[in-house]
Amino acid sequence: MYKLPKGTYDVLPEEIKKWQRLENFLHRIMSLYNYDEIRTPIFEESAVFHRNADDSSDVVNKETYDFIDRGKRSMTLRPEGTAGVIRSFIENKMYAQNNLTRLYYIGPQFRYENPQKGRFRQFSQFGFEAIGSQAPELDAEVISLTYNIITRLQIPNTKVKVNSLGDKTSRDNYREALVSYFKGFISRLCSDCLKRIEKNPLRLLDCKSCRKEDFFKDVPLINDYLSTEAKQRFQTVLANLDAIGIKYEVDNFLVRGLDYYAHTVFEIETEEALGSQNVLGGGGHYDRLVSDLKGPALEGIGVAFGMERLLLVMDHYKLINLPEQFVHFYLLPLGEDAKKKASELLNTLRMGGLICETDYNNRSFKANLNNADKLNSRFIGILGSDELNNNEITIKNQKTKTQEKISLNALYDYLKTAFTPQHSCNSSCRKEKE
Repeated sequence: MYKLPKGTYDVLPEEIKKWQRLENFLHRIMSLYNYDEIRTPIFEESAVFHRNADDSSDVVNKETYDFIDRGKRSMTLRPEGTAGVIRSFIENKMYAQNNLTRLYYIGPQFRYENPQKGRFRQFSQFGFEAIGSQAPELDAEVISLTYNIITRLQIPNTKVKVNSLGDKTSRDNYREALVSYFKGFISRLCSDCLKRIEKNPLRLLDCKSCRKEDFFKDVPLINDYLSTEAKQRFQTVLANLDAIGIKYEVDNFLVRGLDYYAHTVFEIETEEALGSQNVLGGGGHYDRLVSDLKGPALEGIGVAFGMERLLLVMDHYKLINLPEQFVHFYLLPLGEDAKKKASELLNTLRMGGLICETDYNNRSFKANLNNADKLNSRFIGILGSDELNNNEITIKNQKTKTQEKISLNALYDYLKTAFTPQHSCNSSCRKEKE
């Protein structure tokens, strides 16, 4: 028997409704902020993600799925959404259309990592990008949108963490300080951090293993190395968050996992439900990513959520209330002539917006009644030779347990009326309508 590849999963019919409900919510809230949806390929030229040899993030170092296609081109399954969106932004010259471009995406990403709770090798991300502005106020707006998504989903016990990585001058000065400090503990660093100290020492702060060591308590903090301009910019972001009313915690160790971030970075954590993988979503500002991908010198800010993590924590708190599943009409044709007529009737009713079912397995009358009950059918229609001869159909109301015959020509109107709410109007309501 064939089995799933490690780190993947099937979304079965009973679960897909939860995905659809979450996706519909995300589509609605993004429209409030005037973001447009974009869909990019699940694979790109490898250079879109592997942009330079100095990138020390795990995503590009050891987690990407890379392959050579039949044209001998190096391709990569997308490990994250931002780079592909920026490639499309540049290739389609979206920067010529608006001063600020707002885009969002929902789709699968791929990373070859150790699967665990809330973490898979094929996973789905929801993310959004605001491209074309360096304003700190935009950073605050994006953080507030991220926070509003979580609060509108009613997920409790969450925390907003923010930090600033500063401008290039700030980061260069801070890198020197980190390298100088950590070289004093070189023998105690893990193998990954021994590589990071040469390529990107900021990533040392993100190591869960080394952070347990006692020497971490005296590590230099980036806030002490921010330039005056970078410090003022970060204070503006925080002031705007204060004005919006968002509670946050400044975390000097927060650097995020991708190397293109600058200035503001942030995460939203949950205190329960996900164990050690407690980050629901996060992102940050980028100042060079667009130009690194051969586009104009524009800045932006992006965010990504793991859809599986959102659904996992929502399930934990029982936040997804699915509507009752039912069938409007179950048609039971008796005989070959009735089956031909049934095809016509079902098509008409379905095109009119009614959920219909019938039997294609020649089961017994009793088995069909049981199946109609199993499907939570509101009405059952029995169509036999007598009904056909009289252009009628027998209708059973499963709620009232009553039965009657109606004209076939009146069937759609009969069912549609039964499922249309009836409102009573007083005189003031009628005047308002007039």
